Amino acid sequence: MTTTQTETNQAPAQRDLTPAQIESKLAEGRAVLIDVREEFEHAEEKIEGAALHPLSKLDAAEVEKTAEGREILLHCRSGNRSGKAMAKLAESGVVASHLAGGIEAWKASGRPVERSAQAPRIGVMRQVQITAGFLVLIGVLLGAFASEWFLILSGFVGAGLMFAGVSGWCGMAMLLAKMPWNKTGCGSDSKGGASCAA
Repeated sequence: MTTTQTETNQAPAQRDLTPAQIESKLAEGRAVLIDVREEFEHAEEKIEGAALHPLSKLDAAEVEKTAEGREILLHCRSGNRSGKAMAKLAESGVVASHLAGGIEAWKASGRPVERSAQAPRIGVMRQVQITAGFLVLIGVLLGAFASEWFLILSGFVGAGLMFAGVSGWCGMAMLLAKMPWNKTGCGSDSKGGASCAA
């Protein structure tokens, strides 16, 4: 029986943790922090020592391997995806807690984040804003001067942005992250896990 399975049979662990609680557990060395955001987000800013296991390809066995018997703490940008990751890990019998409010709460508390030297000069989410704004503008201009059918483009982009805001998943960001100028060097290793897990 693994440590996580043993903990499941004991008193349930607190699931929503504050930045201070996360920091304390990490300082004691009895926990590991897992970032469930995407690779480009991790490269742009990260909490020191956080391992990368994106929610999009989260594997409970790989997370347990990274944890090495320590308590598993998750974080994302706002707490939405880490909450989903907790539920996904729980399906495999893995107990985890998460940073309530995500890395945004961590920064708001005055705690530092690191930026990878390989991070793109312009963050991917800013690139999304630039691209989305351009597409909406083109759609409106073409709709006004060429054919009203081009307004569908603006509507489609607007709907996509609304979905991204509600779900926390942005297809345009995922697409832009794959562009050559956004390569972070955080690809998959031979076992399919993240190769920049530290």
